[in-house]
Formats: sequence, C-alpha cells, structure tokens
Amino acid sequence: MSVDSLVVELLSAMTTAGSLFIIAAGLTLVFGAMRIANIAHGSFYMYGAFLVSSIVSSFGGTAFWFSLAVAPMIVAAIGIVVEVTVLRRVYDKDHLTQLLATYALFLILADLGLRFWGAQSRAVPAPAILSGSVRLGVASFPIYDLFVVGAAIAVGASLWALLRFTLLGWRILAAVEDAEMLAAKGTNVRLLYTTVFALGAFLAGFGGAVIAPLQSIDTGLDASIIVAAFIVVVIGGLGSVAGAAVGAVIVGLFEALGILWTPSWAPAYIYLAMIVVLQLRPSGLFGAAETT
Repeated sequence: MSVDSLVVELLSAMTTAGSLFIIAAGLTLVFGAMRIANIAHGSFYMYGAFLVSSIVSSFGGTAFWFSLAVAPMIVAAIGIVVEVTVLRRVYDKDHLTQLLATYALFLILADLGLRFWGAQSRAVPAPAILSGSVRLGVASFPIYDLFVVGAAIAVGASLWALLRFTLLGWRILAAVEDAEMLAAKGTNVRLLYTTVFALGAFLAGFGGAVIAPLQSIDTGLDASIIVAAFIVVVIGGLGSVAGAAVGAVIVGLFEALGILWTPSWAPAYIYLAMIVVLQLRPSGLFGAAETT
C-alpha cells in the first residue's frame, strides 16, 4: 500500500471516529450524570438526520447550514419532553426498569419516525462549499469528510470547556460523583438532569445532522448507530467524554483495518476492539471500577 493510500485510509478512519464521537459523547454524558443507559439515543440521531433531509428538501441545498443548527435544537426539545414525561419516573428504579423504559421509547420513536417520514430512503447533498475532494499525492479525499472531523474536534473542545470552566459543567461533574450531596447543597438536580439529557439529545441530533450527507437516511439508522455508540462508550469507560473520544478513534481504526485486511469480516472488528480493551481494563480505558 502506498503512503497516499494509507493517509486516505487513516483519514477515513478519523471520519468514522468523528461521527461516532459526536453521538457517543452525548450518550456517555447522560450516563455519567444520570446513570441511565439511553437506548433511545439512537432515535435522536435518526431524527437529526431526517430533520435535515426535510428542511433541505423543502428549502433547497442553501438551507443546509440552517438545518444544521435547527435540527439538533428540535431534537433537544424532544429530549426534554421525553425526560420530563418518562425518565423522571424511573430515576429511582433499578437499571433493568430504566433499560426497558428507554427501549420502549426507542420503539415508539422508531414507529413515529416511520409514520412521519415513511420507509423510503433519503439523501442530503453536501453544501457546495464542502463538495468535491482535496488531492493527497495521487489520491484524493472528500472535503466533507474533513468537515466531519473538524465538527467532532469542535464538539470535543466545546464539551471540555463546558465541563472545565462553567458552573453548569462543574455541577454535571459533581452529579457524576455524588448527586445526593449536590442536591443537599441546594442544586436543583431534577432541572440539572433535564439540562444534561437535552444536551445529550442535542449532540445526538447534531451527529445525525452532520452525517446526513454521507449516508442514506432511513428508519434503520437508530438501530445501526446505537450499537456502535455503546461500543465506543464501553471502550472509553462509561461516563467519560475523553474516553468516548479515544474509544471512537480505536473503533474507527479497527474498522479501517478490517476493511483493508478482511472486508467480509470488517463489521466484527469493532467487537474485537471492545473485547481486547475489556480484557485489559474491564471498566474501560477511562472508566472507574464500580465499588460496592
């Protein structure tokens, strides 16, 4: 393999990693603060992609940037409704009950998506400024893929700044450590949970919106992405945003290697990555071991 081809494969891996990180960051943030494994997170991703396709098909390709901002906000609003009406009722329940509740939401949201958008696949064209490719020696690489990588870096930097320098971020980190103590100090934990869940839904919607021009959009998106997102979160460590970033890179690289070495077995490589990491660190790369 030439150096140019290797660079292209690595950039492709980073594109996969970037798209996975955006959705996995919201998933791990919700789990870290609220201790809920939200299966419906994949539905928010799918809704983000479908909303972009609806806005662009209604107003034309020039509306892509508008849809990139509006679609995640609509998904965040849906997330608020879900958290207030359903999840607040299961916070004090066991994990199995919470898992069943989010799985029920996943099924309901999938059915609503099918009824609203139908079963036909959709496509979203990339904006003109991001269409085409850049030359890398004798090879070329799509400009939009580079945009996805840049968007993931921007999301990561924004979350780092939020958690490190803002009062909301400090409260989220405090909720991860001890939500009861945070409530005893006067923080409205219920409102904090709603905010965190809305932020997680926003990131899922943004992930779907960003990736819309790169793939066919259909009602199976939710199921296909949630498995990969959970693998990323498990590899990185439940509740760790930094772990989600590293986990996404590992999954992206393993997937790229699978395509290069044994294309027919490529989907299995991400499971291999998870097995290898969990053998070395059962709590994930950045996860803390559970104490009893």
